[in-house]
Amino acid sequence: MTKGQVLNELVLLLPLYVVCGAIAGLLAGLFGLGGGIILVPALLFLFAWQGFPTQTIVVTAVATSLATIVVTGLSSTLAHHRLGSLQWEVVKRLLPGIVLGAVGGAWLAEQMPADWLATIFALYLLAVAIQMGWRWQPNPGGKPKPSWLTAAGGAIGMLAAMLGIGGGTLTVPLLVRWAYPMRTAVAVSSASGLPIAAAGTVSYGVLGWDTPGLPPGSLGYVYLPAFFGIVASSILIAPLGAALAHRLPAQRLKQMFAAILVVIAIRILYAG
Repeated sequence: MTKGQVLNELVLLLPLYVVCGAIAGLLAGLFGLGGGIILVPALLFLFAWQGFPTQTIVVTAVATSLATIVVTGLSSTLAHHRLGSLQWEVVKRLLPGIVLGAVGGAWLAEQMPADWLATIFALYLLAVAIQMGWRWQPNPGGKPKPSWLTAAGGAIGMLAAMLGIGGGTLTVPLLVRWAYPMRTAVAVSSASGLPIAAAGTVSYGVLGWDTPGLPPGSLGYVYLPAFFGIVASSILIAPLGAALAHRLPAQRLKQMFAAILVVIAIRILYAG
């Protein structure tokens, strides 16, 4: 493919990525979810449609999703800090485990067969759908030892980097279970998603640096045209989703969205 053909293809596809980012931003703001849970399935379908190498599609989707979370995570973290709901001491305890876990998770994701990684992501979508549809909330317990927070950060970082998510659906229930207020749990989750995304993005960039067959415009496994298109729209649209969340019947919408996640998960399993 010549440079001119590549440029023409990017011009045609960029609007799709902008739309993808807008939908992800809207649903993330509406349901309080990280954009990765929307972006990874969307990118899987778009990259397959573009004809990306089969063995790299899932890892490229995960890596590109994480790269966008760096930008949105920074914005969210600053907002929670200004509101005074962010307990930095908890973030500091989680941080070492998160960074090590995210690096390890990126490495594991690259080693796995593509269908295994897709299956794990589909099962994760089903778990989130069940949590949203049945309004499951953990019962508060006691505050954890500092070492437990670090260990939990390692597990969260590894899974989040493997799945291309910010980790909010993992971090928030755990912190609530450990008797942290919901507002604090959400704020800490936002701040924790930033190092997960940053460490995972750098790891995927390095791991994919010399990988043959990646499409033009890739920085390692991160596909830059998708990254820029998604970020440009998701940052602008996410506040609209948050505003709509206060006006629409939240629980009914969550149940409908949970049903959509089930359909997406089944489609990914079937395609795998």
